[in-house]
Amino acid sequence: MLREQWYVVLESKEVGKKPVGVTRLGERMVFWRDAEGKIICDFDKCAHRGASLALGKVIDECRIQCPFHGLEYDSTGACRLVPANGKNSEVPVGFRLLSYPTHEEHGFVWIFWGEGKPAAAPRFFEDIPAGMAYSTVKDPWKNHYSRAIENQLDMAHLPFVHRNTIGRGNRTVVDGPGIMVVEEGFFVYVYNRADDGSPRRTSEEVPVPNPKSDYKLEFRFPNLWENRIGEKIRVLAAFVPVDEGNTILYLRYYQSVTKLPLLRGLIGAIGKRMNLFIAHQDRRIVETQIPVGDGSGTGELLIPGDRALMEYRKMRMEAKHGSSPN
Repeated sequence: MLREQWYVVLESKEVGKKPVGVTRLGERMVFWRDAEGKIICDFDKCAHRGASLALGKVIDECRIQCPFHGLEYDSTGACRLVPANGKNSEVPVGFRLLSYPTHEEHGFVWIFWGEGKPAAAPRFFEDIPAGMAYSTVKDPWKNHYSRAIENQLDMAHLPFVHRNTIGRGNRTVVDGPGIMVVEEGFFVYVYNRADDGSPRRTSEEVPVPNPKSDYKLEFRFPNLWENRIGEKIRVLAAFVPVDEGNTILYLRYYQSVTKLPLLRGLIGAIGKRMNLFIAHQDRRIVETQIPVGDGSGTGELLIPGDRALMEYRKMRMEAKHGSSPN
């Protein structure tokens, strides 16, 4: 897993007035809100004797209290009280929590998994209107998160894994795919067709659609993906790393087909169930892949239709070695 990156890790609605403990990026983390409602992310380990702060509580909306011995930490991670020493005693040096910067927007919670403060906030997909309704489902996968991402960038599997859903039509030939690199990621233009015996077109030969209006897939490094199905429908996935062998997919179905609350809710429920059904078609296969994915892409022989995977792996390699992922 790559450090010095903004990762989507939760949905906003999952963090309320009580501490929430989760494992993300292989670390035990606790999330809570301060008096202003800002989400705080700390390493879930009390500096005293390592107890989980997720089992504690928020005191006066400004401190998180350890359930074991009552130590209190502020929103910066600094310990402000050791009850056994007395309220007027100085806190011993070194009593503080490792904390990560957070960002909350569009119903998601990001953390900057790295050292220090990031230069800028993370960016979301510009073509999803702020008022577009969405419904979300969480889906656990027993894979490294890069495996799940690569599956969504894989154009050749559609007519086989999804032959009775989104892959109908026996479109087995992959023309391209077309790739357009943009800030923080890239667009993928899909040109699958039935095999009529004619040679496949290369990435350079396929047309480049309008990225602001035409159908496309978009990936934002390191863990967001969007399928722009049409002007009024989008599918989004956040590939949230739990640890080296587990991922949670936050799958969203966006739609602006109607503004009627009941009908909007019904469409959202249907879209959410369809998202999950299609994801499980993928999960069944992806969890069998060997070697187990770790983001390196070793042990495989790729084909031209895998170009989007190659672009993603290139970005990972650049980020790993400290250069820009673009």
